[in-house]
Amino acid sequence: MPAAHRPGLRVDSGLTIPESELSWRFSRSSGPGGQGVNTADSRAELVWDVAGSAVLSPLQRERLLQRLSGRVVDGKLTVVASEHRAQLRNREAARARLADMVADALLPPAAPRRPTKPSRGAKQRRLEAKKRRTDVKRLRRPPHD
Repeated sequence: MPAAHRPGLRVDSGLTIPESELSWRFSRSSGPGGQGVNTADSRAELVWDVAGSAVLSPLQRERLLQRLSGRVVDGKLTVVASEHRAQLRNREAARARLADMVADALLPPAAPRRPTKPSRGAKQRRLEAKKRRTDVKRLRRPPHD
């Protein structure tokens, strides 16, 4: 894909990864492929150097390295796509996967949960329901002489 049509990988409205920071590797993919399965390098690996990226702020870089720590090796994030038979479709899948992964990792952390207590009315309703249930079960018992 020519770089003129695609100046970079748009992650969200505030972040676009330039094509110069992305590198590709291709290899043979496992699975179905017909006659070209042993000759076509359709598996696509997209590598992005998170630690050395110039487009990330220090906060974004720290957040990405922390949240994607299981996926980042030596500061580089690698995404693999091999589900399609065509290299072009695997390239598009890898780009989309990288953009989704980075966008999710950059989201601000969720607000901490505030513990709550049941209201007095809720406690009363719960106890009354338990009493009703007890009465129903008591009526089901055989008569006790």
